[in-house]
Amino acid sequence: MEFYKQQEKYEFDYLSEYASKSAHSKGRELAEGKCDIRTEYQRDRDRIVHCKSFRRLKHKTQVFISPEGDHYRTRLTHTLEVSQIGRTISRALRLNEDLTEAIALGHDLGHTPFGHSGEVVLNELSPCGFKHNEQSIRVVDILEHNGEGLNLTWEVRDGILNHKTSGTPKTLEGKVVQLSDKIAYINHDIDDAVRGGVLKKEDLPKEYTDIIGNTSSERINTLISDTIYSSVDKNDILMTPSINEAMVNLRAFLFEHVYLSHKAKREGKKAHHIIEQLYYYFMENPERLKGEFAHMILESKYSNSKIVCDYIAGMTDVYATNIFCSIFVPSSWDIY
Repeated sequence: MEFYKQQEKYEFDYLSEYASKSAHSKGRELAEGKCDIRTEYQRDRDRIVHCKSFRRLKHKTQVFISPEGDHYRTRLTHTLEVSQIGRTISRALRLNEDLTEAIALGHDLGHTPFGHSGEVVLNELSPCGFKHNEQSIRVVDILEHNGEGLNLTWEVRDGILNHKTSGTPKTLEGKVVQLSDKIAYINHDIDDAVRGGVLKKEDLPKEYTDIIGNTSSERINTLISDTIYSSVDKNDILMTPSINEAMVNLRAFLFEHVYLSHKAKREGKKAHHIIEQLYYYFMENPERLKGEFAHMILESKYSNSKIVCDYIAGMTDVYATNIFCSIFVPSSWDIY
C-alpha cells in the first residue's frame, strides 16, 4: 500500500484551501521516485534532520559567544524553538505542518560559527558577499551529501531562502517560519540576556511588555495567539498592528541593548579576528583545505573565496577556535 497517498488525500480533505499541498509541490531540481510512506515535505524534513550541517548547529553560537552555562541557547535549540512555534501556528491555521517543520529545521543551516559576528566578517571579506540564508540554500543544494546536495522541494528551498525579514516567502508556511523565527529569538534572547547579566527584567520597556507580556511564556503565547486569530481563513499571515508594533520595537530594543552591547561587541571582536585570520590563511594556502573542499578547489568550479567561505561557515565555534590555535598559536613541545 502506498501510504503517502493517504496522507496526500488527508491534506486535500482537511487542510485549509490556502495550505500548500505536497501533491502539488513544484518538485525537485532532480526528479525522484515517490516514497511509499512519506509525502514530499516529510522526506525533506527527514533529510534535513539527518544531515551533518543540522548536527553541527548544536555547537554554533546563537547570540552569546562561549557562554558559561548549559542553559544558553545554541543555533540548534533556536531552530527547534522556531520549529515548535511554527508548527503550533500552522496546525491551528490548518496549514501544512510538515512543510513548516522542514523550512524551520533548515532555515539556519548556513549560519557561521560565532553567530552573526561570523556572518558580518565573511560578508566584509568575500568579494561575493555572504548572507546566511543564501548559504543555507548552498548547503542544501550543493555542500551536503558529499557535494550532491539534499535535492529538496522548491517550497522548502523558497522558505529557507526567504526567512529573513527582508524576504518574501511564496507559501503561507514560509511566512509562518519567517514570523516564528522572530518570535523565538526575541523571547529567548531576552531570557539569555537576563541570565547572562546583560539585561535586568526591569530594563525591558514597559510600553511594549505591557502589551505583549512580562514573561517569556506570556509574550510567546500573546504573539502566537494573535497571529492565529488574525490569520484564520486568510491568505496571509498577519498580526494586529498594536501587537506587531510592540514586537518590532522590542526587537529594536534588543539590537541596541543586547546584540550591540559592550559585552557582545567585546566578544564579537575576538570572533571577528578568528574568522578573519582563517579566511586570509586559507585564501593563501588553499591546499590546506580538507575533505570535499580540497576537491572543490581542484575542480575550480567555484572561486577560492566562495569555497573558503563554505569551509569556514560550516565550522562550529569550537572547531574554528581549534583550527585557529593549531595555525597561529605555538604548541608546547618536548625539549628532551
